[in-house]
This record gives sequence, C-alpha cells and structure tokens, in this order.
Amino acid sequence: ASPDTPEEHAPANDGALKVLIVEDNRDAAEMLSILVGAWGHSVRTAADGLVALEAAEAFRPDAVLLDIGLPKLDGHGVVRRLRDQLWSRETLIVAITGRGQDADRERSEEVGIDRHLLKPVDLRVLRGLLSEASVRRSRDVAQA
Repeated sequence: ASPDTPEEHAPANDGALKVLIVEDNRDAAEMLSILVGAWGHSVRTAADGLVALEAAEAFRPDAVLLDIGLPKLDGHGVVRRLRDQLWSRETLIVAITGRGQDADRERSEEVGIDRHLLKPVDLRVLRGLLSEASVRRSRDVAQA
C-alpha cells in the first residue's frame, strides 16, 4: 500500500475495538499497528491528516491514536473535523506526540483529544486506555 492509503491489520474479535492509527512515520505506524493488532483489536493506519479523515469516515473507529505533527492536516485539525461528526462523539482520541508543553496539552484538550501521551508511549498506559474504551463500548452496546 502507498503512504496515502489506509492499511488494515488483524481481524476483529468480539471484545475488539476498531482502532485507527494516524502516524506519518511508517515504521512507528507499523510497529504500533502490529502491537495493537496483537492485543486483539482491528487496526487501520493513515499517514496524513486527510487520509485519516477518509479512513475514519469509512472505518468508524472506536479509538484513534493520533500524531499531532502530520502532513496535509495536523492532528488538531483532524480532531476538530472528527468531533463535528455525530458518530465520533464517543470515540476515544489519544494524541501520541513529541509535543509535551503545557500549551500543547491544553490545545489537545480544547480540540477534543481525550488523552495526550508523549512519545515514546508507555505501552501499559496505552493498553489500559484501550481496555477502558472496550469495556465502555461493551456497556454501551448492552444498553442499546
């Protein structure tokens, strides 16, 4: 696949989330997608902000793991557009970024990012966030 098209990894299972990984560093995106897929989640990747929006609309992810410094449309722009969509209101959006100043964290919160994690990400924290999202999603489905 080209860097401009979303890629899909790992089949879904009953407790699985649909996770969109948005990262312009191909190696980082591939490593994260393999790891998240090994945790049992269905994964797609996108290498820039515009492809991320297309992939999100088609895939309707339960969680988005998002770099902020992206080509074509930065992560904050992606989140602003995603949060405008009714389907994404409950989507867990986690920034995974090298930008860790207080102003960066505040901006993430302002645009609707749920958690702001610094690279390199603590994998236990990330797995915990995805587990919480999976439990929340299961509860929502059971109530519907």
